[in-house]
Amino acid sequence: MNTNTIMHGDMPGDKVEINDSHRTKAARILPVLLEKLEPIRAANPHGRAVVCVCGGSGVGKSEIASLLGQALQDGGLGCYVLSGDNYPHRIPAQNDAERLRVFRCGALKGLVGSGLYTEEVKNELLDLQRQDVDCDPAQTAGRPWLEVYQREGRKALAGYLGSDKEQDFAQLSDIISRFKNGAGSIYLKRMGRTPLDLWYDRVDFSDKKVLIIEWTHGNSDGFSGVDLPILLNSTPQETLEHRRSRNRDGGVDHPFTTMVLEIEQRLLESAAHKAAIIVAKNGDLLTYGQYRELMARG
Repeated sequence: MNTNTIMHGDMPGDKVEINDSHRTKAARILPVLLEKLEPIRAANPHGRAVVCVCGGSGVGKSEIASLLGQALQDGGLGCYVLSGDNYPHRIPAQNDAERLRVFRCGALKGLVGSGLYTEEVKNELLDLQRQDVDCDPAQTAGRPWLEVYQREGRKALAGYLGSDKEQDFAQLSDIISRFKNGAGSIYLKRMGRTPLDLWYDRVDFSDKKVLIIEWTHGNSDGFSGVDLPILLNSTPQETLEHRRSRNRDGGVDHPFTTMVLEIEQRLLESAAHKAAIIVAKNGDLLTYGQYRELMARG
């Protein structure tokens, strides 16, 4: 399969870099996916179904979704691969800033509420913030108040990440509903990395029978209509290594990035029971019970 012509997600500027690991996983997923698609498509009056490929950042969602989409297309099932990264409320740089704002506001409120906030603490915290190390666990040594600050900030951040405050789940639910109800074309959002990289394209769905959504939050309860969630499993450390290898946005090794990845991992784990197919890092297909055992072993 020529990776230069293979279909891929629709986020502007994204490229797929397919390797043997992606091919192995896609080859193992495909027959199971085809079997599970058949009754779902039969139950839809338009013969349509919605699949999501979810997992941690950099785990290979784009590549595997592309391979599956191309295989379905080549097998006679028209397919479209939609990138959920087009559907946050803010472009990446603005969303990163909002994540940090949410963390710091929640952290400060919690610190004040604990009774540990003093003039001395305020000045020391400001210095840590200027150095951009206020979320670094290493800085808590000798600063018990900073442990409270980080704990409360993490709680606030967990309430934002993957929620409808961050993601436009309503728009995705509407797209899925239109697709399943036989829409011949749908306007889809495009979001790049600058404020001007925002527009809509009208996409022809007249010959499409399967919509694949590739997205970290593709198995979330925040939106509805996904028929077959596929979970690509990875640990936060594996996800961090993936991000280091591509370093798309910089700041990969920052403690705040680590915190975000850990929270996203918890979200993925909490929704894993809904996955129709779970794929281990080595490409093995797992039952939910096997997945839980794997995660328990760390």
